[in-house]
Amino acid sequence: MNRPTPGKIVCVGRNYAAHARELGNEPPAQPMLFFKPPSAVIASGESIVIPSEAGRVDFEAEIALVIGKRARKVSAKDAYDIIAGITCANDVSARELQKTDGQWGRAKGYDTFCPMGQTIGSGFDWDNLEIVARLNGEVRQHGHVRDMLFPVPRLIEFISGVMTLEPGDVILTGTPEGVGPLVPGDRIEIEIPGVVAINNTVVGAES
Repeated sequence: MNRPTPGKIVCVGRNYAAHARELGNEPPAQPMLFFKPPSAVIASGESIVIPSEAGRVDFEAEIALVIGKRARKVSAKDAYDIIAGITCANDVSARELQKTDGQWGRAKGYDTFCPMGQTIGSGFDWDNLEIVARLNGEVRQHGHVRDMLFPVPRLIEFISGVMTLEPGDVILTGTPEGVGPLVPGDRIEIEIPGVVAINNTVVGAES
């Protein structure tokens, strides 16, 4: 399996207004950051494992940025210079645990909860990137970079102002509306059309 091995995975919550509202939240005034552990990463073709205690587990299709050089306090105008490429990712989320825990470390951090594709370094148009999720062949999410509350340059500027970004780090840029639950037996495909796609099946945890 061609499994990425990022040093850290920085995620942006509620970066699409319609998604924030579909879960009963107001869009944030500035980027909302959280982390997924590198141990959550799996490759296309591997299985997402639903823990028995997790309750409802949702898919979240996201455009992911892969960092290419060490960077700190990068301006928005220089943001693209530190990006090695893009891929697609699935920010798998245990929705009930997000609510009961009061923070998202467990809900977002289970092993297998970050399917991710190979890095694509060129041959795409930054201004026309889309992200699509298909559950069992049916389109459930379809978003565009223009729908982001905080565009890629702003995210790089904001995040690098908080923490040093290292080569291989990954930034998940948020998910559009249409998230929904996964159950064992499902097949979920996340695609940046014309660029990269991943496919993963869903299984229950072994007892």
